[in-house]
Amino acid sequence: MVLKRLSLVAVVLALSAPAVAQQQPVAVARVSPAKDRTEVSITVYNQNFGLVREVRDIDLGKGRVALEFRDVASQIQPETVSIKSLTAANGISVLEQNYRYDLLSPGTLLEKYVGKKVKVYRWNEKLGKEDGFDAEVLAVNGGSPVMKINGEITYGFPGRLAFPEVPANLIAKPTLVWLVDSNGPKQKLEVTYLTRGITWKADYVLSIDDKDQKGDLTGWVTLSNGTGASYENAKLKLVAGDVNKVAEYPAYDYPSKSAPAAPMGGAKPFKEEGLFEYHLYTLQKPTNVLQNEQKQVTLLDAEGIGLTKKLIFFGNSYYYRGSYGQVMSNQKVGVYIDIENKENNKLGIPLPKGVVRVYKADKSGAKQFIGEDRIDHTPRDEKLRIKMGEAFDIVADRKQMSWKPFGSCTSESEWQIHVRNHKDVDEVVEIVEPIGGDWEITQSSHPHTKKDAHTFTFSPRVPKKGEVKVTYRVRVKWC
Repeated sequence: MVLKRLSLVAVVLALSAPAVAQQQPVAVARVSPAKDRTEVSITVYNQNFGLVREVRDIDLGKGRVALEFRDVASQIQPETVSIKSLTAANGISVLEQNYRYDLLSPGTLLEKYVGKKVKVYRWNEKLGKEDGFDAEVLAVNGGSPVMKINGEITYGFPGRLAFPEVPANLIAKPTLVWLVDSNGPKQKLEVTYLTRGITWKADYVLSIDDKDQKGDLTGWVTLSNGTGASYENAKLKLVAGDVNKVAEYPAYDYPSKSAPAAPMGGAKPFKEEGLFEYHLYTLQKPTNVLQNEQKQVTLLDAEGIGLTKKLIFFGNSYYYRGSYGQVMSNQKVGVYIDIENKENNKLGIPLPKGVVRVYKADKSGAKQFIGEDRIDHTPRDEKLRIKMGEAFDIVADRKQMSWKPFGSCTSESEWQIHVRNHKDVDEVVEIVEPIGGDWEITQSSHPHTKKDAHTFTFSPRVPKKGEVKVTYRVRVKWC
């Protein structure tokens, strides 16, 4: 009785199997290359990634479709891909998504033919033609094949390999493949994804006048595309800010293999706006963002901005915790340029982080490079400081004249800072003393300024070809 019931179930399943199979529609293959694009926009972050948005008109047909979406970035992050129909809310239903990146190359082609027959051709100098050999690829290690030729196992066999066909699972370019149900014959599809390998940076050129009081500042955006894809007539946007991103992959720099594109001039090519806690810069006209291209676009151009040159001599907090005597001799004095990023100083715009290179004309009128520094993202109405280098003609000595401890963590010490100016003009040198702890200046030769709880400064004017000695006595408790 049990056997009869099992047989009956088997018969029912056998009869119903074709019906189940008939319920799975056959997918029609469709291919969408880059020429289907009607719109593309790229938002590039200065952290080596970007957001790509494409709109394509695709003739899908109705029903089950296997869509190959070609010409996407080879650095794409497949898990970030989104697709939707702009034709109708329910224009397509995505059943499956795949990313194919097994690209056609000599190495991958050889590996796909392991265990298969190929032809090896070797030039015969006596006959003046190629001899052909039938070969079986047994293994591939490091790009070198082990083959069986004329019944013998060999490797390093000289000659060129010929393959009967390209394997079906090898593709020329990275491709997104979707299995979808299409509810309309023609669809306008929007696809967005994040990709690595594209980044931008800001570079600035500052030309200062002969009095070191005014300057002209030009900002450039340098965009580098190493994504593996080209985007023509693209809407370009740049995001400046430190966007948090999970570090699943190392960040690589993708240098350009082609010469930089010519800078794009014009007044205010970028429009700036706030975006969350960042800043967004939109290029006012479409541009081509080609693979392995470096493009430069003007970010800002400000003339006659005010600036202040500063000469600063820094100390160190540990000097006050022990007996040192002569701390340093002929120490260089740092040279800095301070700029107020304010509207009344002909700026007042968010400045993305980058490198500022500074130039000044010599007596013949030729501009000379005088220093560079990297600045961080600088909001409007904030000050930026550029480290230029070390002064050649202004040096200083720091000497501890006396030191007296009081217990385990309190001391009183006397200091002398000897500043010498070998220039033909007077200069003001700011002496910055980071001290730490609880402190009190009990005596000083020059007035001091308390900058904060742990810093005080002196700002003596040092006469041309002259010198100044700043002395002071300070009591410090650091515990």
